Amino acid sequence: MGDYNRSTKEISFEQITPDVMQSINQYIEKYNLGDILKDVSQCIISTSEKIKKGLFGGAGPKLLVQTAILTNRWLILADRVDQNAIYIRTMQLSDITVEDYEKSSFYKMIPDTGLNISGMVTDASENGTFFLPLGKDAAGDKFKEAVIRLVQEAKK
Repeated sequence: MGDYNRSTKEISFEQITPDVMQSINQYIEKYNLGDILKDVSQCIISTSEKIKKGLFGGAGPKLLVQTAILTNRWLILADRVDQNAIYIRTMQLSDITVEDYEKSSFYKMIPDTGLNISGMVTDASENGTFFLPLGKDAAGDKFKEAVIRLVQEAKK
């Protein structure tokens, strides 16, 4: 699995930590997104811990903790890398495409698990692509399937 141990845990919306909710609410207000947190279908916390390689552990963050909220229309991500500030990304499901990373051409070069997401993020001026890491576990698989299904439904 690449350079990280990944795990995913399903949580209830109420279990999202206050600092993450505060950052999400500030972002929603800043971009006038309205009531995007209604109809929450699933919430997870995805944890990626750097596997120590060599004396210093190699490049990249040591710990990424990502809270993800999936509604019937939105994917909301809150990333905390190491002990830095929380970074928020939101995207309408109708504006993105998703691919199971394990089915991508990159998987043979760098085995990992999660989703490749392409499309428009709320605060971006053009389309982009990023990797959403998920654990190879029941919660990760369930979330991956739900995102893929809801993105497909949003396109109808």
